[in-house]
Amino acid sequence: MFDRDFFARLRRDKFLNPGVSKAKLSQAMVEILDRLPAGTKDLKNAVVARLGLVGAMTTTRDINAAWETAKRKAARDVSGKFLLDDRGVLHWDDGSVQIIDKKISAANFRKLNELAEAEGVNVDGMVSKLIKGYKRKRG
Repeated sequence: MFDRDFFARLRRDKFLNPGVSKAKLSQAMVEILDRLPAGTKDLKNAVVARLGLVGAMTTTRDINAAWETAKRKAARDVSGKFLLDDRGVLHWDDGSVQIIDKKISAANFRKLNELAEAEGVNVDGMVSKLIKGYKRKRG
C-alpha cells in the first residue's frame, strides 16, 4: 500500500517532510549495519529496507548523503566487522577483500609518465605492457 512512490508524491506536493537529520539517519544506518548478519549482500539496500517508514519517507539525496557518512563511521567504529576500500565501497571484514597499496613515489610516477609518453600510450597502457613483460620474463 505504501511505497517510495507514494511518499515521493507526498513530498512533491509538499505534504510530507520527515524531519530527520542526515546525522540521525546515518547513526541509524550504522546501528542497523552493526546488527546485520555477516555476509549480507548489497549492504546499502539492506540498510535502507530496514529503516522502515523513515527510510521510505526520506529523499534519495538525503539517504545517499547519510550512507556516505555511515560507511565511514561503520569502517571506523565497527572496525572488526567492516572495512572501507579506496573506492569508498563498504565490505565485510572476512578476509576475502585485500586493500592493495595504490601509492607510488613522485619519482617513479614521473618516470612512468615519461616512459608512457615515449611509447605513445597512456599510463594505464604502459602499466599493462610492463605487467605482461614481467609475466613473460618470470615464466
